[in-house]
Amino acid sequence: MRRLWVVASVLVLLAGGGAALGLALSRSGGQAYVGSRPPGHVELPSFVLREASGSPVRSRDLRGKVVVVTFLESKCRAACPVVAFQLARGLRLLSPSERSRVVALAISVHPGDDTAASVRAFLRRQRAERELRYLIGSERELRPVWRAFQVLPALATGDPNLHSAPVRIFDPQGTWVSTLHAGVDLTPANLRHDVLLALSS
Repeated sequence: MRRLWVVASVLVLLAGGGAALGLALSRSGGQAYVGSRPPGHVELPSFVLREASGSPVRSRDLRGKVVVVTFLESKCRAACPVVAFQLARGLRLLSPSERSRVVALAISVHPGDDTAASVRAFLRRQRAERELRYLIGSERELRPVWRAFQVLPALATGDPNLHSAPVRIFDPQGTWVSTLHAGVDLTPANLRHDVLLALSS
């Protein structure tokens, strides 16, 4: 148990991709995001990946929606189950109308471990099958995406429990507005708050 807490603490340090922890200074409609402030004006990187089902997901097709992005490993037993479970619970707090304007993505950080079967099993265990679209690909396809998001993949550490695992929120214009972190400020209520604030921007 102590090891899991140590790993989770390391993940928190890795998660921000350079963003400082603390209350976000970004504001919309006079309210502050709960998540930490992104490092300047950053837009959703361009990518084309696929879901475990084989359906392609293109970043350019997500314009006009709030996009929630995180980075998971299906064999991870530290932060990943927490992140997936909290995300699913938070998304279920949205009304059907609100949910229709939100896309939640998990991008694989280990193409060897994240097979279609392992991803489906992971989402099933975390009760996130309907809420989270888990994107996979080859190492060649994923490496440019990791670089664009500036995250550390599990493939690089050799440990499924050690990798970047931020939850980043992009507004309908594609601008990164907030980051939530497992064990710090990622809760269903905080996710709902920041998603609704992004929807209103």
